[in-house]
Amino acid sequence: MQHDVIIVGGAFAGLAAATYLGRARRNVLVIDKGEPRNRFAEASHGFLGSDGSNPADILAKARQQLSAYPGVRLVPGEAASARLVDGGFSFTLQDGETFTSRLAILAFGLRDSLDPIPGLAERWGKSVLHCPYCHGFEYSNRRLGVLWRTPMSVHQASLVAEWGPTTLYMNGFHLDPDSAAALERRGIAVEPARVKALLGDGNALSAIQLEDDRESRLEALYVAPKSTLSSPIAAELGALIEEGPLGPIIKTDAEKKTSVPGLYAAGDIAHAPHSVSFAVADGVMAGTSAHRALVFG
Repeated sequence: MQHDVIIVGGAFAGLAAATYLGRARRNVLVIDKGEPRNRFAEASHGFLGSDGSNPADILAKARQQLSAYPGVRLVPGEAASARLVDGGFSFTLQDGETFTSRLAILAFGLRDSLDPIPGLAERWGKSVLHCPYCHGFEYSNRRLGVLWRTPMSVHQASLVAEWGPTTLYMNGFHLDPDSAAALERRGIAVEPARVKALLGDGNALSAIQLEDDRESRLEALYVAPKSTLSSPIAAELGALIEEGPLGPIIKTDAEKKTSVPGLYAAGDIAHAPHSVSFAVADGVMAGTSAHRALVFG
């Protein structure tokens, strides 16, 4: 095997795993296509010591710090395919180059699928948001909204209401009586009409245009988009994939081991809920767990 560990994905989980393996003086290859999930956000909040920092800057600093460990190598590119080989794993990049390793950590992240509402995708990560813990403080006491996607949207709206007056936009879906009562108790308004478009200057949000051309004033909209694994290689390797609250995730145990011996998964693809802090913690666990496997076999 060329490497002790190959890590597929060089964002927060992948770089955290690489850092710990590098400090353990292991031979590590990180394959990264350079498309972190939070690349649309200008600031990352809640990550200890880096609150409010640009996520790209955090990753750039992490990559620079990794250069201090001679055993760690970063390769730009995408793992186009993967397979089990005798003694480990083989990954082939889109340009045909192949690398092998004894163990592997998958940290390639998720891809979000947004509803095709005009003005929604353009504001993703700016005024259209996912996590109130990550971005809610900056929109405190403003007019907030939640876009219905599943019955869990009731829970999401009830949580978002902690940060300001909130409306649940049903977008044409129907609310059951128990959910309606729960929202009323939390003081959450309900708008049943379908959403036609999002309005505002640039990335800012000022209103939602409804199907009857009414405009509902709004400054931030929370959505819980359907997410999918951004790479097929987990399935190619035979890892067990289960349905999570927002989409498929790779099943792992407490040490981030998948159903495939020697294969680990970390970050958003193996953990819900999602945040930078959770992803880094997942990467640390995967990296240290893989190192123990290398030592004790």
